[in-house]
Amino acid sequence: MCSVFGIKCCFIFFNTLFLLSGVALITIGVLQYSTYSDIGTFTGSNLSKIAIVLIAVGVIIAFVSLLGHIGAFFNSSSMVACFICILIVIILLEVLTGAAFYIFRSRAALLQMANGVNAKAQEVINDYSPERRHAIDKIQEKFKCCGADSYADWSQSAGWEKHDAVPDSCCVVKSEGCGQDKEKAHKKGCLWAISVFLLKNLVWVGAVCIALGVTEVFGVLVGVCLCLDIKRKNYENIS
Repeated sequence: MCSVFGIKCCFIFFNTLFLLSGVALITIGVLQYSTYSDIGTFTGSNLSKIAIVLIAVGVIIAFVSLLGHIGAFFNSSSMVACFICILIVIILLEVLTGAAFYIFRSRAALLQMANGVNAKAQEVINDYSPERRHAIDKIQEKFKCCGADSYADWSQSAGWEKHDAVPDSCCVVKSEGCGQDKEKAHKKGCLWAISVFLLKNLVWVGAVCIALGVTEVFGVLVGVCLCLDIKRKNYENIS
């Protein structure tokens, strides 16, 4: 009986870590959705899908974790077995995804993608269309930056007619008309600031995924032990 109780405690502990990892992914996705949407508008790409994927993965993980908790609570070997099977499928999908990223990680592909984003951002700044202005201003204020590569991009923008000035959202200290003086504007471009932001987010997501992977492996091992112990206990009760 102590053995079953000890294994169940281990299972609940690792499953709780699994659940927390899912909640962490949901939290990151929800908090960053708006920012990713604005970045997507600025760079001409649909980065909001990243946040949606994080939320979806987090919800699936939370659901699977709850299935494991319910199975352990009711001593249901079938539910625990179902939890183990789903967990193994998730691990296999993670391995395949990691392998795909490793295969397509070539420097040429990354450079091509960076050049594409740079060209699209320059196009967005050049157009400065009314439907994108709010997102552009939000990005420049949030990341304390100006233009795509630098504040000088605004002097060549067709959509921004005041070539001797910059938008007020570029200013270090924002006030009405502050953009008339370029010396009061941030000098760094937004593409660099966005790259740093995405890299930091990638580190956080990577840390969660590493914790997730370790938890999943231990979860499968402890889950198998728990499933076998539940079956053995049920068999002894029948006997």
